[in-house]
Amino acid sequence: MAIDLNSDVGESYGVWQVGDDEALIPLISSANVACGFHGGDPTTLRATCVRAAANGVAIGAQVSYPDLVGFGRRYLDMSGGDLRDAVLYQLGALDAFAQVAGAEVAYIKPHGALYHATIDDEAQARAVVGAAAEYDPSLAVLGFPGSALLAAAEREELEAVPEGFVDRAYLPDGRLVPRTVDGALITDPDAAAEQAVRIATGGEVVTIDGTVLATAARSLCVHGDSPGAVAIAAAVRHALAAAGVDVLSFSV
Repeated sequence: MAIDLNSDVGESYGVWQVGDDEALIPLISSANVACGFHGGDPTTLRATCVRAAANGVAIGAQVSYPDLVGFGRRYLDMSGGDLRDAVLYQLGALDAFAQVAGAEVAYIKPHGALYHATIDDEAQARAVVGAAAEYDPSLAVLGFPGSALLAAAEREELEAVPEGFVDRAYLPDGRLVPRTVDGALITDPDAAAEQAVRIATGGEVVTIDGTVLATAARSLCVHGDSPGAVAIAAAVRHALAAAGVDVLSFSV
């Protein structure tokens, strides 16, 4: 058995440091690299791509609404054309640094509010996937299971990769518990590791009210800006190995 382990990295901006990419990247198999619209400056993008390439970690573009002030966590009612071009802009920027590092962008994943919007908003999902298809039809699309985003990817014949979350709690309807609600974040490494193994080996997750919910995932996400992200990723790697699950990028 094998599963991908992805994380949001490259989100530092100027003097503001977000997460510990140096320690986190060697623990993951796919790096969701910020592209400058919610986090990440040019120097950070370069350094992140170099570090990912050096560790054999796949590089993905974590595209966002143009919302640095809100860290990409505020919904923007952008037209399909404007959003498509914003995504294309970010893809091109990150791919330049990936190529300089001797690698390439292998997949795309929305960040924050855009991620949640593309679960149901077909127009915004089509805009994100449309930009990816225009730029490079070989790109994979990483997103929420059953989302409009992954459905749009399949229509465009891009590889659609569903993911689960090890550091977030789930609602009974299968969505993530909003960050504004107590208990939304799983900060205990052992609890995160248990959730990771359950998703990887059983295809299920225990929701916030105790319901056991089926979920399909080819990748598991650890948020790089979460408290204790490095300890969580290390615990997840150890628990997956103990359960006989290899950690391999879906883009290999």
